[in-house]
Order: sequence, then C-alpha cells, then structure tokens
Amino acid sequence: MAESIIQKKSFEFSLEVIQLYKRLQGQREFVLSNQLLRSGTSIGANVEEASAGQSRKVLWAKMCIAAKEARETRYWLRLLQASQLVEVDLNSELSRVEELIRLLTSIVKTTRKTL
Repeated sequence: MAESIIQKKSFEFSLEVIQLYKRLQGQREFVLSNQLLRSGTSIGANVEEASAGQSRKVLWAKMCIAAKEARETRYWLRLLQASQLVEVDLNSELSRVEELIRLLTSIVKTTRKTL
C-alpha cells in the first residue's frame, strides 16, 4: 500500500524534530527538548499505527491521539520560542506542525462522520 500524505508529512516532521532536538541539546537545553522529541515523534508513530488499524474506529482513535500529540508539540515549540531559552528559529517547525494539525483535524472529523 502506498504511503499516505499524512504518513509522509508526519515522518518528515519527526526527522525535523530530531534535528531540532540535536540543536537544542547542543545549546544545553535538556528539559523542553526531551518533551518536544517525545511528542513530535509520537505524531508519526500514531499515524503509522492508524494505518494498520483493524477498523475505522481504531483509525479514528489513533488519529485523535496523533492530533493531540501535534497540539502538544505546538505548545512546546511556542514555549521554547517565547521563553528565549535558546537561540533557534522555530518558525519552520511551527508552520509544519500547524499543517499537521489541520490535516489531522480534517481526518478525524471525516472519519468520525463515517463511524
């Protein structure tokens, strides 16, 4: 089966989060970067699990979790940006996570209608 757009975008975002994590660690930011790594990579993991779901209900549940993780990731990114703990431009990551949130919200709403 071909990889879906949400699978591709969430995987690419996970890679971007890993690179950001490395930069944050390099600037000696350890607490928020760990939270960001967990939530940012969890988006793609839940999307991947959803693609192997046994039913539409499982797909919906996993996509709901992925959407929540995306919102949590946005929180950590915004917190890092506003706190100015590190000197890193987070505009790209914030833009990408907003796109994921929109896609996941749409998938959740559409899937919910078909249950």
